[in-house]
Amino acid sequence: MASLNPRQQEAVNDISGPLLVLAGAGSGKTSVITRKIAYLVRECGYKAQNIVAVTFTNKAAREMKERVGMLIKGKDARGLTVSTFHNLGLNIIRKEHQRLGYKPGFSIFDQQDAQALITDLMHRDYGADDGTEGIQSQISSWKNDLIMPDQALAQAKTPQEQTAASVYMHYNRTLKAYNAVDFDDLILVPVTLFREHPDILEKWQFRIRYMLVDEYQDTNASQYLLVKMLVGNQARFTVVGDDDQSIYAWRGARPENLAQLKEDFPNLKVVMLEQNYRSTSRILKAANTLIANNPHVFEKQLWSELGYGEPIRVIRCRNEEMECERVATDIQTQHLKHKRDWKDFAILYRGNHQSRLLELKLQHHQIPYHLSGGTSFFARQEVKDLMAYFRLLVNPDDDNALLRVINVPRREIGPATLEKLGTYATTRQISLYRACSELGLAEQLEPRYCERLQRFGHWLDGVRKQCTQGDPIEAVRSMVNDLDYENWLRQNCSSDDVAAKRMGNVWFLVEALKNTIERDETGKTDIEDAIAKLVLRDMLERHEEEEDTDRVQLMTMHASKGLEYPHVFIIGMEEEILPHRSSIEADSVEEERRLAYVGITRAKRTLTFTYAARRRQFGEVIDCLPSRFLDELPSEDLEWEGTDDAPPEQKQARGNSALSDIRGMLGPKS
Repeated sequence: MASLNPRQQEAVNDISGPLLVLAGAGSGKTSVITRKIAYLVRECGYKAQNIVAVTFTNKAAREMKERVGMLIKGKDARGLTVSTFHNLGLNIIRKEHQRLGYKPGFSIFDQQDAQALITDLMHRDYGADDGTEGIQSQISSWKNDLIMPDQALAQAKTPQEQTAASVYMHYNRTLKAYNAVDFDDLILVPVTLFREHPDILEKWQFRIRYMLVDEYQDTNASQYLLVKMLVGNQARFTVVGDDDQSIYAWRGARPENLAQLKEDFPNLKVVMLEQNYRSTSRILKAANTLIANNPHVFEKQLWSELGYGEPIRVIRCRNEEMECERVATDIQTQHLKHKRDWKDFAILYRGNHQSRLLELKLQHHQIPYHLSGGTSFFARQEVKDLMAYFRLLVNPDDDNALLRVINVPRREIGPATLEKLGTYATTRQISLYRACSELGLAEQLEPRYCERLQRFGHWLDGVRKQCTQGDPIEAVRSMVNDLDYENWLRQNCSSDDVAAKRMGNVWFLVEALKNTIERDETGKTDIEDAIAKLVLRDMLERHEEEEDTDRVQLMTMHASKGLEYPHVFIIGMEEEILPHRSSIEADSVEEERRLAYVGITRAKRTLTFTYAARRRQFGEVIDCLPSRFLDELPSEDLEWEGTDDAPPEQKQARGNSALSDIRGMLGPKS
């Protein structure tokens, strides 16, 4: 978009105080943020190093940084922070680690690490092996709501809550002993630090003269408070959000944070971005009509200059198999008849389980597709192994990392040895790694086991020394070769091809580490910082295949947020699927309506809804009700199929006509 419209220009130019930009779907909000950063630097005398822009995903932060880079060149852009909330939190903790009582090179526990630690604590203290996930989720909620362990314990009413609060207390103590933080701590720890040390907060407020926040409707309580603290009384900030696209309540997001801004900053100015540059007017009318059924603090109406567009189709299918068959053949017909690329089509659904049958149908019709939300690159076993070695290099106190790799590849160090090592380390109040090299360990273990543990510690000390005194990437490559990891994979994989592929992932990770070090703006080679950033990327982002390949896109509606496609199919438009049964039972259908709104506003030119009259569930066939959301759409813009009572001959004729269309497009048989 070459030039800004009047509302966008107003949002860019207003820098006097707190500003909320209420940006509807497809209204060019990224342009506003990037142009505003350039305006602050070029026209208003701000230094890039005093500007911070935050968003929620690495992908969004990268895209934003690239676009700013095209607007501000060279040294003018030096020091600008465009990052995720969690990266900002990580930077604050890294800079203030001494005040917080952490040693440099602290570890970041991902969800699996945290789960393993909680499981261990529950087994040790309560003799329980189940319920870990519930307790982990509860601890995460407490942290996001800024509730510390002693508060959680004081507020606990049921025995389950008391257990969870007690585990939370032990879990936090153990994290500190491991010189580690978890994902939620990346926001909670800086907020707590600023609360307890006003001098440090003042220092950061002086450093951050202007703040911009994207996707503000997705902030939770701790993220809201972090922003509020950093902007301080000066309140020089711009937040961009859309309460109609808040679909992450299940992970703590609070759309009411937009309304809270009006209370906390009475002189807040609100600019509405309502012109949509993505969809036809008919699609926007459907979106506006649907979302009007939700209560609103801010009223807005999306509009477009892209023409009225084609009717919205609603297709009733006999069952789920016919639904997936219909979508597949429909896409195939449009591809052949109108020469539309496969990548122009997206199929959206409420839950991942809906994709299985769809994949079979697409494969049957030889339609190439890409399924979003497959196995994360960082969740692969070989990547987690190497990441654990990286973590141990920068933080020898990371017991979790040591337990993962002490026997990978095998070093003949069994569970009994590790248990005795753990007992000794606990008695001495040191980490497992440090215990490996202590002379007193010989009183607990036979000499051969002591020797194996000491050999491991001595070897890793050597790698660490190489990292700090020489080329860290060469040191890491040597480490992988020393491990003979490739041979270990061959012994444990179903074929040499699988082993080679997994080894390729290992070298890809080493390359990623190299690139992270090379991107350090200060010119320093900081292996600790690079590994911390990689560990964070591990948690925030999935390793996606190249996006430029020509394939139909399959994804959940949650995953589709921020994306757009010329032709969108939304399947499973039924009660108990969308809206989901749990939201109907909990009387929280508003978020499901927002989810449907997000799905609708992904479509640029055509939109099709499908639903099944019957569906197999738990071995029996049940009758399905069409989603209430279909009734909430403007009926004059919908074109229904499959609900009429046309005579069988007419239906047959229609089917034959469609078949001959496809045959005609394929041409004569050779």
